[in-house]
Amino acid sequence: MFSKKIKISCFDLKKKNNKKLKRLFSEILQKKDPAYKVIDTFSNKYQFSYDKKKINRLRKYKSISVFGLGGSSLCIKAIYDFLKFKVRKKVYFYDNLDVSIPKTLKNKNLDIIISKSGSTLETIVNQNIFSKSKKLFITENKKSYLMDLALKFKSEIIEHRNFVGGRYSALSEVGMLPAELLGFKSEKFKKFDNLIKNKNFTNTLINNVDMMYKFYVSGKTNSVILNFDKSLISLIEWYQQLLSESLGKKGKGFFPIISNLPKDNHSLMQLYLDGNKNNFYTIFDIVDNNTPKIKNENLLRGYNFLKNKSIKSVMIAQRESVKKVFQKQGLKFRNFEIFNKDEESLGIIFTYFMLETILLGKLMKLNPFDQPAVESIKRETKKVLS
Repeated sequence: MFSKKIKISCFDLKKKNNKKLKRLFSEILQKKDPAYKVIDTFSNKYQFSYDKKKINRLRKYKSISVFGLGGSSLCIKAIYDFLKFKVRKKVYFYDNLDVSIPKTLKNKNLDIIISKSGSTLETIVNQNIFSKSKKLFITENKKSYLMDLALKFKSEIIEHRNFVGGRYSALSEVGMLPAELLGFKSEKFKKFDNLIKNKNFTNTLINNVDMMYKFYVSGKTNSVILNFDKSLISLIEWYQQLLSESLGKKGKGFFPIISNLPKDNHSLMQLYLDGNKNNFYTIFDIVDNNTPKIKNENLLRGYNFLKNKSIKSVMIAQRESVKKVFQKQGLKFRNFEIFNKDEESLGIIFTYFMLETILLGKLMKLNPFDQPAVESIKRETKKVLS
């Protein structure tokens, strides 16, 4: 345990750290390869491309609409859903092509339009139809559709640094500027500088990467994510994209499957326990007992074990039971237990998974920063529309 706010366990607690992986991790942190420059954004020393004083005048807007696909919106949605109880603004997400879009408050709404390339088709369509308020663009400093549009509207333009890919942008301008506008301080998310000095953190990271690589080599490629808290769904969807898009290439990769428990105990758990053995598991939960309690007077005979129990205490019992049954059956899992829902906890999770994925990419001899196959769908879509 390297933080009082979050506990991350290893797939194999007895395993000793791999010296080769330690060396590879050290090489990544040295950033001799320009591809690893994105790690700069994890640090509090990173200089944003926006002036915080200029951004302060945008805080007056009562609601925010985020236009973006994939990494251009998932990290913001993860921040919002995880910390929603602290947010006093309404936030809307245009992250798919959908006709059932909510009405925003005209003149009181800020539209944040995000696309690294400036040519994301769905973002262009959504902003064209639904963007009716003051606009703020986050895009690369180059000629593109959205850059031309921003200049036409004389809108504020924030540079999306070209070395930052969407799925690695949580701690860059893409994630932190909206976080600032929601009332958070970016420096509270940035724990990288302390984490990489923490042996418990680096040992956990290296241990889990070592095990995941062994799973991959042995054909165990289904990464099943068992989620026990609905406020984590967007964060887990962010992780799903990070893992699949970064490592799913050249016939390699993992297939991340999101499973929400305890609901899926009554559908998918049979498969997990008694089906094929191609899976390994990551369990997510938030330790929070501030949930409604059982009404004792309404309990029938034989169910006194529920007396004075809260909804969360029942879920914790189910989570611990899953872990015990998995252990008995030899199913490999790790556990992410969050004790505090705050910026620091979320920043640790963002940092951990981005570093884990980058290290896995190096070990698997893959470039974790590109997505060449996806470009073919984009090209074909333009041909069909033309």
